[in-house]
Parts: sequence; structure tokens; C-alpha cells
Amino acid sequence: MEGPKIYGEIFGLTITQTVVNTWICMAIAIILCYLLTRNMKKIPGKAQVIAETLVTVMDNLVAQTMGKDKMKFAPYMLSLILFLAVSNTAGIYGLRSPTADLNCTIALALMTFFMTQFFGFKSKGVGGYLKSFLEPMPFLLPINIIGELANPVSLSFRLFGNLLGGGIIMALLYSALAGLIFFPVLIPIPFHFYFDIFSGLLQSFIFTMLSMVFISGAMD
Repeated sequence: MEGPKIYGEIFGLTITQTVVNTWICMAIAIILCYLLTRNMKKIPGKAQVIAETLVTVMDNLVAQTMGKDKMKFAPYMLSLILFLAVSNTAGIYGLRSPTADLNCTIALALMTFFMTQFFGFKSKGVGGYLKSFLEPMPFLLPINIIGELANPVSLSFRLFGNLLGGGIIMALLYSALAGLIFFPVLIPIPFHFYFDIFSGLLQSFIFTMLSMVFISGAMD
């Protein structure tokens, strides 16, 4: 599987395939949200039921994982999982998944990391947050620091590795079996279902859940 293509530069900034596909995925997510919420009524239609169900599920998930006092994070977490779901399943509509590029997953992981540090300091104060690195024993300070720095690394590489691995397997499958009759229609379906839909949605859920756990853990 080849790396992302480079399309050119704008104001000295390199425009890669990952950047373009990220914007496409964001546009798809925005359009999807618009279509689901454009005709909000007291008696909901099918689209509104889907939208309200998604919001309700995410609210319940945030309440159970982070606590009801942290419901302000629900909109961000819903936006995050929606973007990841669209990005991770990009293969089914012919796009190279942005999350198959380490640059994209590192950026997402750093957002979670900086939110963890910011809200940890805000919730506990500078002294209280720094003191938490001495728990349960002061001599564990180096291990606690390494563990905190390892969070964005594990988040980014887990998502990147799963998406890149799935893309490589699909590319190898297409190249090895392309000469078979009916291959373009029949054979890829179960593989696309697993790597592009099941695995992609599962990784979206895992990334979002870990983000909630890390942020709430720093605040509590």
C-alpha cells in the first residue's frame, strides 16, 4: 500500500492526499448532520429519530464513562466519533482513509492529550494535578510521567496500525485475486465489511472511549 499522494503546495504548505480526504470526510459528516437535523419537529420523522438516538446514546455514554458532571464533553465526543466513523470507513466509498496516515492519528491523539492536561490542571489546580503523579507512592513519579506521555503514542499507533493494516490486506487481496471471474463484485464484500465497517467503527468507539477515560481520569 503506497503512502499518501502529494497534490501540490498552497502558501508553502504541502497538500497531501490525507489532507484532501480529511476535508472530504469532514464535509460528509457535516452534510450528514445537516440532513438528519434540517426538519426538526415535535413529532419526529425517521431522520430526526436517528439524530436523536445518536445524541441520546452519546449522552448516556458520556454520563456513564465520565460522570454526569462532565456532560459538556458530549458534543465534542459525538463530533469525534462521527468524524472517525466516516474516516475509518472511507474505503467503502473509494477514499484512502485519513486515519491510515500517522500524521492524522497523532493530531487526534494530541488533541486528547492536551485536553487531558488542560482540564486536569483546571479541575485540580496546578499543585493538585502535579501531586497526582506522586500517587500512590512518590518513587513511582518517573513511571507515572512515562505512562502519561505514552497515552498519545498508544492512541495514535493503535488507530493508525489497524487502519493501515486493513488497507494493506485489501490491497494485497485485490492484486492477488484480480484475475478471477466476478472478483470485483463478490469476493471483496466480506473483507470490506470486516476491515472497512466492523473494524473501522470498532476503532472509532475505542478511540473515543479512551479519550473520555483519559480526560475524566485527569479531572477526578
